[in-house]
Amino acid sequence: MKKFTFLVLALAALCSLSANAQLKIKGVYQQGRDNDGELSGEYLGWNTNLGKGISIVPQGIYLMEWDGTALTAPEKNPAVNADDFFQRTGMWSGVFTDDDKALWANNFNMMSGNSGAGIKDGIITTVHSRTGEDVETSERFAVRQWNAETGDLIANSNKYYAEDMCLESAGMAVNPLDGKMYGLFYLTAQQLPEEITSDPDFFTDEEGDATDTDAGYCICSIDLETMKITPITKGLYYGNFVTFAINAEGRAFALTSGGTLAATGTEGTEDIKRTDIDGKLAGAHLFEFDLQSGLMINDYPNGGTGYCSQAKRQSACFSKNDPNKMYWVGYVNSGKGYTETGALGNLPDREWKTNGKYDTALYEVDITTGEATRLAVIPNRYTFSCMWVLENEEPGLRGDVTGDGKVDVEDVNAVINIILKLKTQADYPGKADLTEDNKIDVEDVNAIINIILKLA
Repeated sequence: MKKFTFLVLALAALCSLSANAQLKIKGVYQQGRDNDGELSGEYLGWNTNLGKGISIVPQGIYLMEWDGTALTAPEKNPAVNADDFFQRTGMWSGVFTDDDKALWANNFNMMSGNSGAGIKDGIITTVHSRTGEDVETSERFAVRQWNAETGDLIANSNKYYAEDMCLESAGMAVNPLDGKMYGLFYLTAQQLPEEITSDPDFFTDEEGDATDTDAGYCICSIDLETMKITPITKGLYYGNFVTFAINAEGRAFALTSGGTLAATGTEGTEDIKRTDIDGKLAGAHLFEFDLQSGLMINDYPNGGTGYCSQAKRQSACFSKNDPNKMYWVGYVNSGKGYTETGALGNLPDREWKTNGKYDTALYEVDITTGEATRLAVIPNRYTFSCMWVLENEEPGLRGDVTGDGKVDVEDVNAVINIILKLKTQADYPGKADLTEDNKIDVEDVNAIINIILKLA
């Protein structure tokens, strides 16, 4: 027993060792900037059988990997290769060899989440706000659903919803505790409760008359079959929210942009944390919301993230392995700079490759302090309308014997308890026989340790 006790202590100590985790993040690419046209895609030609022109576009599902020191450039995953369905016969001509694949590739034209997106049970839902005088208000939002693994457009999912459905959001995410999708939605002409409108300090309209309607953000749940939102917050929030994410513990968080304090032009690429006049961290600010009441329940009085971003669509997500770290892809500057006349203003979009206007980066936000760390600048300035850690979508979490959404020393202790006959498998929701050899022994303990250390 003494030898085994020593083994238990040694294994617990080993679990406390840190290791650079391999983090795989996927996201729906959001072409949220005007540009010089170089990212418009490649037009392959008219497909007579399909009755439409076929193009390969930047929109799609992208994968990037962080190994603790370096970030890979985002790449389409699944990849879209013209050679799989198109045989070139000349520089500007060719023959389509697979109509199904050609249509699949062309469908990514519609993968726009300019009004938000979310993923649930391996299905991506994108919301595209259609603008222009020729767009009827009854068909303002185009909603489409996609298979997150294959990129297939799900049949009959291309539907249109009225403007008063208020589907514009700062982001959508699933609460793992109840399986429901929530979001921070922008509501217009929202009817506010009397307890707010009767307040003598309540705002008035331009004529000075009291009003019971307003526009702002509200925590809502959303039914992905009907796209009906159910407001939870009684009032509204007015921050420039750019993300929304929920961790494995069911806690919801949102970031503001903090863009007005951001560095200008290429200065924004420098990894310098911004502070206010009192020396506190400034910039984008993290807020927590209670999903039951919709109320903001936790602010960070010691400052912001330390980084500023722009009030444009961004995205954030959590890994099940660490509910205290939020991963955020945001901008690194304000989008402004000194123009040719020497005045501070918006830099021209046509020079986005050199003026630093749209540089983006992967950040890690510590939700216990609200402070962020820039992990790496993202090549080619990608932004995403939703993101998820790839391991989050795998069925179950290998090694999570206790069923708390993470693999740690508690899972090691759980297996040891079973070995010592202090507990049974029925006491834990996860699978203790990790090696699948029909017995629970020290090899299963070692298997969990390897998972913690990312050796398996």
